[in-house]
Amino acid sequence: MTVTAHPTTASAAATPATAMNATAMKKVIILGATSGIALEVQRQLARQGCELLLVARSPQRLAELQADLLVRGAQQVLTYSADLASIQQHAAIFEFGRHTFLDFDTVLLAYGSMHNQKDSETSVDVLLEELQVNFVSAAAILTLFAADLERRRTGCLAAITSVAGDRGRRSNYVYGSTKGALSIFLQGLRSRLHPAGVRVITIKPGPVQTPMTDHLPNSARFADPEQVARDIVRALERRSPDVLYTPRIWRYIMTAVQQIPETIFKRLSF
Repeated sequence: MTVTAHPTTASAAATPATAMNATAMKKVIILGATSGIALEVQRQLARQGCELLLVARSPQRLAELQADLLVRGAQQVLTYSADLASIQQHAAIFEFGRHTFLDFDTVLLAYGSMHNQKDSETSVDVLLEELQVNFVSAAAILTLFAADLERRRTGCLAAITSVAGDRGRRSNYVYGSTKGALSIFLQGLRSRLHPAGVRVITIKPGPVQTPMTDHLPNSARFADPEQVARDIVRALERRSPDVLYTPRIWRYIMTAVQQIPETIFKRLSF
């Protein structure tokens, strides 16, 4: 595991807007900082003058991100290089955040994988990798950060799942089941942390134009990641809602999909 920690502070010549927002500054940890959606979220947080701790695998990409976000207005950007799918590395990630990024108040989990459904159907190894990345490792690292925020009785945990987890479809039920499991985990975690005043936000995007979805049919028609990021940042600022569908229309689409009787749904080819 390579660790790259670069605490860098932006120039003291802050803009008046930054100075006015100083009392509302957030210290945000992004788990999966190089994902398509996370990139847009970080840019918007940087423009608000937030402090950021970015966690991802590639030290080179993290260094590039750090430089870019500081230019965009982030007050501080730290980086930590690690494989989030490896549970063995989670304790070190958490300890770095706890001791080096003091009093962080927001954690956003934004990593995941989407294997070809057919590969997941024919290879147990591929199936298990999808479960490990999207659910097992996600639940494990969220548990560490949840305990810390619960002890401090403050903050917000947010995780990106997917509308695919709302119902098992023929075309992507392996990916969907991992996201559905994560959504149920977050629902229980939200109930547990509510008495401590810690918010837990489940983020359910519809299909988004990112490198992970480039191979899918009609990907050019998917949602703009900048729009999705805008919805996410707004939810983090307001610490609400408990479940965010983005774009908003997906709440209504998935409500309708969930009402289709199983006897009909299993005959649908999508």
